[in-house]
Amino acid sequence: MIQGLDDKTKEIYLPVREELGLVGANLKGLSRRRDEHLAPLLAYLFERGGKGIRPAVTLLAARAYSKESATAVIMATAVELLHIATLIHDDTVDNSDTRRGKDTVSSHWDQNVAILLGDYVFAASATFVCDTENIRVIRRFSETIMDLSSGQLLEYFNSYNTGQSRKVYEERIYRKTASLFQTAAESGAILGGAPEDAVEALTSYGRNIGMAFQIVDDILDIDGDVDEVGKPLGNDLLQGVLTLPTIKLMEQRPEDNSIRDIFARKKEKAHLKRSLDLIQESTIIEECYAEAEGYCARALEDIDALPKGPAKRSLQVLASYVTERRR
Repeated sequence: MIQGLDDKTKEIYLPVREELGLVGANLKGLSRRRDEHLAPLLAYLFERGGKGIRPAVTLLAARAYSKESATAVIMATAVELLHIATLIHDDTVDNSDTRRGKDTVSSHWDQNVAILLGDYVFAASATFVCDTENIRVIRRFSETIMDLSSGQLLEYFNSYNTGQSRKVYEERIYRKTASLFQTAAESGAILGGAPEDAVEALTSYGRNIGMAFQIVDDILDIDGDVDEVGKPLGNDLLQGVLTLPTIKLMEQRPEDNSIRDIFARKKEKAHLKRSLDLIQESTIIEECYAEAEGYCARALEDIDALPKGPAKRSLQVLASYVTERRR
């Protein structure tokens, strides 16, 4: 399941390395057990791998108060499947050809297959979370699916809209990204038997980490390495999506930012290059990193009272790692 780990992520995952291996085995088992027509589709999804940050958060949150890992592994599998399902649907809605340097499902097959496969993986994630037999976790997981879907709709209905506010942006990235990080941490804490104040602390930790994670993704879309990001720079702008760097550009240069030209003349690369240049030549990238670091600082405060141990240490390192990705 996990590929391309650097030394920092290996350090983060060390306390739950075996459990993450079990999550990977669950994913592979899902593709092996199913109908012949589904097997190649699921294998295609799972063989590309990923960094597994969300399931790791679930496992680390559970490990903070308990060594029992069976239900946490089940929940971590559900979290990863839910994440994969959202990627399938996002790629389909965005008409994306590649992800992590590999054809998307909609590109490799077609949009109909992608939508149906995404639905299947959503349902598969729900079967795993039901196996935890914890009503509180099941309910929160269901609410997260609603958050993810409403976040995608919020993005769709605000596409190519230069008048959207910072508040709308923050609500959108909470629903589309931070809500799943929040649920990953909250469910792990609940299944690990954490006291209620610790559940609340880890819930807030997950939310803050998720907000920072998405802001960094927004930065990388403007100022990342194309080979590592796996898609062209400025792809969000070409899709009509305003992110924090582009919102800041519009705030700082309301009459001269090229973004309205991009939205009025969709896919015209000259205006895109000008907007990217304006952002990269300003202080906007550093300002965005500072906002992400603020969320990470709050995440560290959230878990300050957790008992000392490998799990807490990994959660602390993760809070630092979020803003170091490909910086």
